[in-house]
Amino acid sequence: MTAVHPAARSTPRRVPPALCAGVVAVGLAVSAWDVHDRTTWLLETFWALAGLPLVMLVWRRFPLTGLLCGLLAAHALVLAVGGHYTYAQVPVGDWVRDAFGLSRNPYDRFGHLMQGFVPAVLVRELLSRISPLRGSRWLAPLTVCACLAFSACFELLEWAAAVIGGHGADAFLATQGDVWDTQWDMFCALIGAVLSLLLLGRVHDRQLAALGVRTAGQGLSADPLVCLRRAHSGSPYQHSRYQATTAATSQGT
Repeated sequence: MTAVHPAARSTPRRVPPALCAGVVAVGLAVSAWDVHDRTTWLLETFWALAGLPLVMLVWRRFPLTGLLCGLLAAHALVLAVGGHYTYAQVPVGDWVRDAFGLSRNPYDRFGHLMQGFVPAVLVRELLSRISPLRGSRWLAPLTVCACLAFSACFELLEWAAAVIGGHGADAFLATQGDVWDTQWDMFCALIGAVLSLLLLGRVHDRQLAALGVRTAGQGLSADPLVCLRRAHSGSPYQHSRYQATTAATSQGT
């Protein structure tokens, strides 16, 4: 049997991220051309503009799963389209509104659904890889809570923009006259996060396993002490803390 060099095994995982990064860069460049409002474009695409170089910077030490890379790229394109037209005036949203007799352009709702759907996989991956929560029954509910908290923080940012910019921030807010727009936005993010975990959880687990991350289906214990030991098994200092904690627990019993 021919031995496969480790570098050769890792090469296939590098192609999708490079492709995703290229698609995002082109999408952002195109969306920046002849925008409806430059300030709104910057506010809407800020997360993609900041996230793309960040992912590239930490990639060698912390490569992401292909699923997460694809979702982040898709979300970046959603932000780019919304930033180019403003969420209340995206043409495809106008078509859906007219076709189904809706009272408003639904692209804003779709954007906030993605605001929960994509970050759910991001949060799940981070918690599975760098916290003792890998394989824990608390992973899913805490992931949803994190997504809802992020959505609430984003609504606070929109509120701050409205206070500072006044009517000049209307294009960024995209409330379209709905007094319950803030609540609807958070609800859409909540639904998106729950759907993401239900639809993509198993696929995500398989891709995490390919990166060497053991998940609940691979025999992980729900015991927090066991999770703590496995999460910090590479650190002598953390391992000594685990041994001290275990000794104290044994003496107490």
